[in-house]
Amino acid sequence: MKEVPNSLRTWFVIHFVVDMLVGIPLLFIPELVMPLLGWDMIDPIASRVVGAALMGIGIESYLGRNSRIEVFRAMLNLKVIWSSSAILGIGLGIWQGGASAGWLFLGIFVIFWFVWIYYWRKLRE
Repeated sequence: MKEVPNSLRTWFVIHFVVDMLVGIPLLFIPELVMPLLGWDMIDPIASRVVGAALMGIGIESYLGRNSRIEVFRAMLNLKVIWSSSAILGIGLGIWQGGASAGWLFLGIFVIFWFVWIYYWRKLRE
């Protein structure tokens, strides 16, 4: 039976930290954070839903970091779908003239997408 690489467990913890650093401010103080990132129009509900999603996925990454391979496979499916959808959404937003900070978020999601795809493939070999 295939083992979960320790490096993947580490990436799950890194993902937790990044999601918390971004998710907590978006959930609790989007009206203070979003203008700092160049967003003039702030939807407090959409910002908070994004923060909640980041926190939910991040916390599950942390909680599942010591799980069996089946849990990692399921979480990697979610992470690939989430990061792919986010890349598409952010890309469309940038194309329509969204805030320049969108490039930073796009870059972060692309990096994580490559990590998740790499391990998703590795665990399926």
